[in-house]
Amino acid sequence: MISARGIAATSATDPLVPWDFTRREPGPSDVLIHIHYCGVCHSDLHTVRGEWGTVPYPLVPGHEIVGRVASVGSHVTRFREGELVGVGCMVDSCRDCDPCRRGLEQYCEQGNTGTYAGIEAQTGRPTQGGYSTHIVVDQDFVLRIPDGLDPARTAPLLCAGITTWSPLREWKVGPGSRVGVVGLGGLGHMAVKLARALGAHVVVLTTSPGKVADALALGAHEVVLSGNEEAMRALRNSLHVIIDTVGAPHDLNAEMRLLTLDGTLVLLGGSPEPHPSPGAFTFITKRRRLAGSLIGGIAETQEMLDFCAAHGVMADIERIRPEDINTAYERMLRSDVKYRFVIDLEPLRQTTA
Repeated sequence: MISARGIAATSATDPLVPWDFTRREPGPSDVLIHIHYCGVCHSDLHTVRGEWGTVPYPLVPGHEIVGRVASVGSHVTRFREGELVGVGCMVDSCRDCDPCRRGLEQYCEQGNTGTYAGIEAQTGRPTQGGYSTHIVVDQDFVLRIPDGLDPARTAPLLCAGITTWSPLREWKVGPGSRVGVVGLGGLGHMAVKLARALGAHVVVLTTSPGKVADALALGAHEVVLSGNEEAMRALRNSLHVIIDTVGAPHDLNAEMRLLTLDGTLVLLGGSPEPHPSPGAFTFITKRRRLAGSLIGGIAETQEMLDFCAAHGVMADIERIRPEDINTAYERMLRSDVKYRFVIDLEPLRQTTA
């Protein structure tokens, strides 16, 4: 086994603390990665605080991982030592079901193996994530980071980026598309950047007047305050796709009315409580759709990274040290970050015996 050091949650209520643990010995198809940066996702906070189900404590969160290959197994053909690589939200799947064969491993019928809080097939132990010095991952779930991308600003692309890219691609967003983005946080700011880079006209819907200037600076063509009834009426029947990133219950009727004929409202935010049900006539009168989307497959994630490199798209981040993680969680709850915390893991590596 390989000794590692991470920042772990030991209960739903206690602060995260340094924790020494072991990774599996790399097998023939494995890649050993020294982690340089890991993004801090709101899902990390929900998970470690037990809001999304039972947690196998102690748990090292983190699924927006960028680092360099330290070594590769004898069967590895895709990566070489020293290469800059990434790991996203999953590290395995059954690879045999219909979604897996179609490159949609995120929808694996057996359940994909999460980068943390999953069960590692090789050992039967809980998977541990990227708030750590290094990780061992099968080559099929490792991504190549293209030249030209800043490693720290690339880390959030492995979750926030692919989570917004996947529905934009599924619903064929491009020149001529009008895209609404609801919520301007970690996911929302990436949705704006990616939709704009794809050639769409981007409209941000927000409840906060203080986010108008930021939304425009990120690339939005328009910003509409969702509490302004007159502005919302003027926007009705005009959007082809709406990407809703809000992770709390809210009334979807107003958003549905903004959609064109055959328009689609895509939910990305995981709300623990149900949304109020939209009225049937908001669907019927314009053949509108309500859909959901979950991260993306490995091939799709690589496509997204390559697109971002070609178009200079990266996350807006605030770098933190490992010891700042608990403060970052509290600030994240207050939406006090623009727009993603990213942990520099080098200080943690320096404390490893």
